[in-house]
Order: sequence, then structure tokens, then C-alpha cells
Amino acid sequence: MSITLDKRQLHDTHCMIQGISWTQFENIELAFSGVAGVRFVYLDGILEIMTLSPEHEDIKSTIGLLLESYLRQVGTCFYKRGSATLGSQALGGRKEPDESYNLIVKKSIPDLVIEVILTSGSINLLDFYHRIGVPEVWYWEDVDLQVYYLSASNQDYEASKQSKLFPDLNISILSRYITYHDQYDAVAEFIKEISK
Repeated sequence: MSITLDKRQLHDTHCMIQGISWTQFENIELAFSGVAGVRFVYLDGILEIMTLSPEHEDIKSTIGLLLESYLRQVGTCFYKRGSATLGSQALGGRKEPDESYNLIVKKSIPDLVIEVILTSGSINLLDFYHRIGVPEVWYWEDVDLQVYYLSASNQDYEASKQSKLFPDLNISILSRYITYHDQYDAVAEFIKEISK
């Protein structure tokens, strides 16, 4: 078992532990129950324990508010699933996404997952979401919103400049408001922009 602690940035931090069984993972997770701001990613014997910064939470909340404003504006029915835990021992992994959504009807698998990456870990989250079959994943990393959709032709994620779920949503405009000076103003200005 090896442990690596990453404190390169002052916001999110993470600790990576390799060679962890599912039972060990569940015991570690149980030991942290009740500790606020701690998240776990487990995939194929690798466990990452992360603490989430206020900056992380602000960004994920802003993305959610912007997306929800757009969906209400265009009349698309959605169900916010938040950070509901995904995965199982049979899939070899488990994680709580930063945000997740179902469209039209509630389903056990989200149609969209949003991840805010402030400190990169070593677990390939796209591999994890591929196993579950999440159709679209958005990454906010390095002040950039990256869209990945599960391609029907090759059954793998492909990067895209536009959402396949929301083809009329201008990702560049949405991205502009994610780090706006004020969250309330960001949503108000975004609604004005998409109402033109």
C-alpha cells in the first residue's frame, strides 16, 4: 500500500492510496462518516480521499445554477440528482459526482455528470463514468469547461465543443459566466444573454 498526499494548491487537496480492497475502502469510508467536506473516489484498488474547498463548491454551484437557468428558459424538464453516489463493487468503483442531472424522467443513471477539477488526481473519472454508462460528462478544469459524450459508434467518450444533450446551448457563453465576479449577477446576465 502506498500513500501520496498532494498539497500543490491551497484549495482542494487529495490523498491517494493504492492496493485497497473493496472491504478496506468501505471501512475507511465508514471511519470518515460525519466528516464534512470529504469525498471518496474508488476504482480498481485505488482510493482517493479529497477535501473540497469553498472555491470548488462555488464553481460547481454556479455551473449548476447556469445550466438549470438554461433548462428552465428552454422548457426542458430535468431532475437534479446532486452528488448521489454512483457505482458498486461489481463495477469495481464508486464515486459521488459534483453535480448530476436526469432529463425528462428520473433514472438510476444520470444523463449528465459535472466534475470540477481543481487538483488533478490519478483516477481516470471518464473510465469510471464509462463503466456506469453516463451519456455526457462535463469537466471544469483550468478555467475551461470540457464536454465529453459517450459515442454510440465506438462506445467511448469523445471530446466536443458542444453538448450533445443540449445542442443549442452555447458552451462558450455558459463558460464565460462560471467565474463571473458574483454568482447572482452571473446567472442574471446569463439569462439576459440567452434570452436575446
